[in-house]
Amino acid sequence: MASFVPRRAYPRLDSLPRSYFLGHHHAGLGKMKSMLAGVDLIIECRDFRVPVTSRNPLFEQNLAGKERVIVYTKQDLGHEGDKYKDKRKIDSIKSTVQQWHYPEKVLFSNYRDSKSVRLLLNHADNRAKAKVSLLPCRLMIVGMPNVGKSSLLNALRKLSLHRPKAAQTGAQPGVTRKVATAVKILEANTEREGVFAVDTPGVFIPYVPNAESMLKLALCGCVKDTIIPPTILADYLLYHINLYKPDLYAHYAPPTNDISEFLNAMARKTGRLQKGGIPDHEATALWMIQRWRAGLLGKFILDEVSLAKFEEERQSSEATLYASFSQGRKQGEKARMKTRPLVAD
Repeated sequence: MASFVPRRAYPRLDSLPRSYFLGHHHAGLGKMKSMLAGVDLIIECRDFRVPVTSRNPLFEQNLAGKERVIVYTKQDLGHEGDKYKDKRKIDSIKSTVQQWHYPEKVLFSNYRDSKSVRLLLNHADNRAKAKVSLLPCRLMIVGMPNVGKSSLLNALRKLSLHRPKAAQTGAQPGVTRKVATAVKILEANTEREGVFAVDTPGVFIPYVPNAESMLKLALCGCVKDTIIPPTILADYLLYHINLYKPDLYAHYAPPTNDISEFLNAMARKTGRLQKGGIPDHEATALWMIQRWRAGLLGKFILDEVSLAKFEEERQSSEATLYASFSQGRKQGEKARMKTRPLVAD
C-alpha cells in the first residue's frame, strides 16, 4: 500500500457523448413552464455527490420568477457518517454551497432521514401560511434525471400523511416521463389550506461543457448505463476511489490504477465469468458501479467544491447553453436510439 501512487488526473475523453437531452425532457420542461402561474414554490433537487455538476441552467432560465429552494439529495451517499475528520470536511462543503446560493434557501436531504425531510415540510408549511389566497399551496419538484425527486416526494407524503408512495421510482433515469398530477403532502388546518406537490420528469443539460462532467453525471445514474461503456465508468470510479481510500476494494484486489487488472480480480472474486472462465468485464463493471451508487463501495463527493468552481461551472454552462441547444437535441436523439431495442422486420 505504501508504494502505491494513485493517478492525480483522469485523461480527457473528448469522444464521449456529451448529452442525454431527450424528447420527453424538452416536452416536460415546456409543460413545467406553462404551469408556473399556479405554482408557489419550486423545489430544485441536485445530487449531493455532484453539487457543482448537477446544476441545470435550464431551470433558472425557464422557471425564473418563482421562489426556489435548492435541495441537495442523497447526502448520505456523499460522506461516511459522523467520523470527525469526514464531518469537518462535509460541514465545510455545506457551508460553501450555502454561501454560493445565498440568499436562496438550501437544504440537504436523505429521503430515509425523517429529520431532513421534516425540514422541507416545515418550509412548505411556512410558505403556505404566507400565501394570501384561499387556494392550496402548490410546489413543483424539478431536477436532473435520477437525482431523487420522486423519492423525496414519497418521503414528504409518508412522513406527513403516513400514506403509501404516490410516485414511481427506479434505479435508472426516465421512470417519470410526464409532469404528474399534484398530490397532497400536507393536510389543511386552521392556519392555511392544504399543500400539494407536483412530480416532474428529470431534465438533462442540453450539452455538457466537458467530458469529465458527463462521466460524473453518468456515474451518479443521471443517464442510462448504456450511454457510456461501463468499463470507462468503472475506470473513472476506480480513479476516484484510489484518490479517496484504495483499501475500500481490498477484498477484491490489491491497489491498482489498471482497470483491466482490477476487473479481472473482481470478476474472479465475485464469480462473474464467461464461458471458459474468462472474466466478464462489462457485467463486473456494472456491478461495481451499482455497489458504489448504493454506498457499498465508498461514500464520497466527486466534485471539487469551492466558490470558484461554482462560478466556473456557471460561466461554462451558460456560455454553451444557447449555442448547444440544438446540438444537445441531436445527441440526445442518438442516445435514445442507442437504447431502443431492435425490432425484426
